[in-house]
Amino acid sequence: MAKSSGAGKSLVHATLAIHEPPAGDSTSPGALIETFTFQFNPAQLTLSRRAEWKEGHAASTRNAAIPEFMSPVAREMSVEIFLDSSDEPSGNKVLKQVDLLLKCCVVTSKSLADDRPSPPWVVFQWGSFSTARFTAYVGSVDVSYTLFGTSGIPIRATCQLQLHELPQATEGQNPTSGALTAQRVHRVVAGDSLQSLAWQEYGDASAWRAIAEANGIDDPARLPTGTDLLLPATGEVHR
Repeated sequence: MAKSSGAGKSLVHATLAIHEPPAGDSTSPGALIETFTFQFNPAQLTLSRRAEWKEGHAASTRNAAIPEFMSPVAREMSVEIFLDSSDEPSGNKVLKQVDLLLKCCVVTSKSLADDRPSPPWVVFQWGSFSTARFTAYVGSVDVSYTLFGTSGIPIRATCQLQLHELPQATEGQNPTSGALTAQRVHRVVAGDSLQSLAWQEYGDASAWRAIAEANGIDDPARLPTGTDLLLPATGEVHR
């Protein structure tokens, strides 16, 4: 896996936005907890999807039963994350990053307090690579420490994440039909404001409050460049 170099400051790094689970019956993730930025972009992504069929009993006149389609099964994605802090052999950067990933399988304090215990929801994104961008939960995190500092602290690790897509609106649904539309993550650039984003996304500048609430923003005037914002589904904003 090649390390990013100065060749390009324009290199887009994959991210995993970690959110509180939604409140109520919403299908949009809750407030942003933290964004995990990949130190090295994945060398490979493995995507899978299945359809569920039910096998019936064959009549005596047939040599096999005709299966009955039940439902599509959400996508799954396996992604490998490589972590390295060998340039700082006495630091604990790798341990902190691994801990953040492991917490994706642990119930959040807020959801526990709301009596709806759930681990975080996550949104994987890699630039405009929409093929593999979806809202998911982390099914498993497998960590292999492969290099240690002189004090025994891990300074290199490989993490294997298994992501399971969470149901969203069916592709092709009309956003005005009342059904939810899939949300996306927007990275703030210079000149962005909550009002301008609300106008671009929903055609309604007053919908900025929904963006602020989804991302736990208390001061809408402070919108640091580079921040990843979850833009709620249209159905969530206008219901």
